Amino acid sequence: MNTATAAPRALIAEDEPLLAAALQQELTRAWPGLQIAATVGDGRSAVRQALALQPEVLFFDIRMPGQTGLDAAVELADAWPADKPFPALVFVTAYDQYAVQAFEAQAVDYLLKPVQAARLQKTVQKLQQALAAKAPAADALEATMAQLRHLLAAPGVATAAPASPPAPAGPLTMIQASSGNQIHMVPVAEVLYFEAADKYVRVLTAAREFLIRTPLKELTEQLDASVFWQIHRSTLVRASAITTVTRDEAGKLHLALAGRPEKLAVSRLYAHLFKAM
Repeated sequence: MNTATAAPRALIAEDEPLLAAALQQELTRAWPGLQIAATVGDGRSAVRQALALQPEVLFFDIRMPGQTGLDAAVELADAWPADKPFPALVFVTAYDQYAVQAFEAQAVDYLLKPVQAARLQKTVQKLQQALAAKAPAADALEATMAQLRHLLAAPGVATAAPASPPAPAGPLTMIQASSGNQIHMVPVAEVLYFEAADKYVRVLTAAREFLIRTPLKELTEQLDASVFWQIHRSTLVRASAITTVTRDEAGKLHLALAGRPEKLAVSRLYAHLFKAM
């Protein structure tokens, strides 16, 4: 689509129909030239519709069923065509000020619920300036990736819940994990990678696989970030176990680990870790 000759389009992802309708109504007033290409009610639909329609602007509610707005943005950024400018992204949130500071620090625009006309007008001006700047597609996508990485690390943001100061905890050295109907004590020193899968996290050593119920986000906070690298939203790997990094024909990176036969995908969000390799 040529934004110089056609009106910009927006996708709204909001699970509350009344709030979605209210946002659309306020946008019509604040930005008459903006076309609402679609309105969806969950994160997975937001990703599918955004890839199909490729709008210029996204309004993602943070708290949606099945997948948060931040999760949806991460998945979309990973799947977005490299030669297409990534949409200008606005998060809609009911967060308190502590979490909102994370959005402000990363220059990701946001709207607080209920959306106020005056605040929306400022957002519209910011979006119009961003669209007029027409940054190169690769630069815009990398900027979005950096913003999303910081938001994922910000307290309270990735969980779509009110933020609270993190509880101090020492490095995790032993994991109680299940295998069948048995509980095993697995030394963290033997773990090669962790992978989120449905309601569990898979714990992989060179010889075995175990399951734990601790969310990957919580687990990450208990591990040494210099030892376990996040390479995907759902995967943590032991850095010292990485043997090769391979780029496929589509430009995607995959890791091989000593002691494991499978290849692990690296999402675009974390590909920067291997730029020098």
